[in-house]
Amino acid sequence: MEKDWPLYEVFVRGKRGLNHVHVGSLRAPDDEMALRNARDLYTRRNEGVSIWVVRARDIIASSPDEKDPFFAPSGDKVYRHPTFYDIPENVPHM
Repeated sequence: MEKDWPLYEVFVRGKRGLNHVHVGSLRAPDDEMALRNARDLYTRRNEGVSIWVVRARDIIASSPDEKDPFFAPSGDKVYRHPTFYDIPENVPHM
């Protein structure tokens, strides 16, 4: 039954060089059919050059509400910032 099919999230890249953008969701019996259905539903006017379909249950993401506490630990990793290194004068791009 269709309601038992897994939910997929669909991402389309509109032009070469651009990022994939979430355009919607669909249900399909398997990965191949999800890709075909995504093509039919979300690229009807030749606006896509690449499609990603991902089972919704496989997506793990941080919440925008957690932005400050989630990303705050990166500030205490001093090794990511070359502020305490001696940079030779002949290094042009630092």
